Amino acid sequence: MIYIYNDYGGTHTTSLAAAYHLKLLPQSERKLTTEEILNVKYFNKLTKEDFGKLIFRGVDEEGHSVYTIGRKRNKYVVPAMKDMSLLLQEKFKFDEKIVFSNTSPTVPFAMSMGGFFSRGLHIDFIGVPLLVIGAKQCCDNIYRLVENTKEIGRTNYSEKVIILENEMYK
Repeated sequence: MIYIYNDYGGTHTTSLAAAYHLKLLPQSERKLTTEEILNVKYFNKLTKEDFGKLIFRGVDEEGHSVYTIGRKRNKYVVPAMKDMSLLLQEKFKFDEKIVFSNTSPTVPFAMSMGGFFSRGLHIDFIGVPLLVIGAKQCCDNIYRLVENTKEIGRTNYSEKVIILENEMYK
């Protein structure tokens, strides 16, 4: 199985989701600390050159690969990746289930503004504190989104490629 977490930039909520998925962050009800957030690999580190790139984050405890991608505003990236995945599965006869999970619904306003200041305008002294505030606001939603994504991955849907929009985590 392959999990691909996706959102606008691929550097904030997707990084947190991958870290939760890979058990690199504590799986608890408490809010993350500033240090935990800023130590997540790739958190607030990716640039515009990284948009559209699949980034391998690791292998989970069940042996499944975890990736992230920043898709910008392009609503066609994930459907195109789904079509390509189905084409390759059919042509090369492999049955690897792929789950695309959109983390965008979890993004609070503070994180959007923090990303704009930090990644867009390169004003980290304003952006990073806002990103941390936003991450603390949404970490529980991201954790629940990840757990739901993993649960859906474990189910025996007949679909080989699943797209989760995750609107319930707004």
